[in-house]
Amino acid sequence: MLKNFDLKAVLQGCQRGNPRSQRKLYEHFYGYAMSICLRYAQHREEAVEILNDAFFKVFTHLDQYNKGYPFQPWLRRILINTAIDYHRHLHNLPVCLELREALEVVVDDMPMPPLSEDEDVLPILQQLPPAYRIVFNLSVMEGYHHHEIAEMLGISASTSRSNLVRAKEKLRSLFINKSCKPVKTN
Repeated sequence: MLKNFDLKAVLQGCQRGNPRSQRKLYEHFYGYAMSICLRYAQHREEAVEILNDAFFKVFTHLDQYNKGYPFQPWLRRILINTAIDYHRHLHNLPVCLELREALEVVVDDMPMPPLSEDEDVLPILQQLPPAYRIVFNLSVMEGYHHHEIAEMLGISASTSRSNLVRAKEKLRSLFINKSCKPVKTN
């Protein structure tokens, strides 16, 4: 983060269309924003595209930001919505399951294999299909309820629950497969 960063002054500059202010805002929140985008993206290039689209929305809709509230949650919401829009348009979201199949799924917390403290889980999360990854992020990482996720994604709450269960199953198998791979020795 930048030293001597005056958010209020930078936001005022951004509202006037000042490119230096826009650059300062982008650079100041880049790490924070990229960490969110990476969770929703399949690879870094996709995350950068989502991030840039989100900042474009920030700069063009800054007049909608309520200065009485913190800026970071507003930015987070734009980042998440941009990621959802990206996947909805480019990855044909939502992936809808048949209602009968969705109702047969029992939502249950499945134990995950233990992770080491230095294990990077992001590459494993990025292996999930887009529909599962988005529901997993919105539910587990962001704390949204299934009815809220359903509304955001234009799917049913049962599809959201089903996608979460399937995401957890897939993550569990990815972690198990990762930990069962033989270690190469030279």
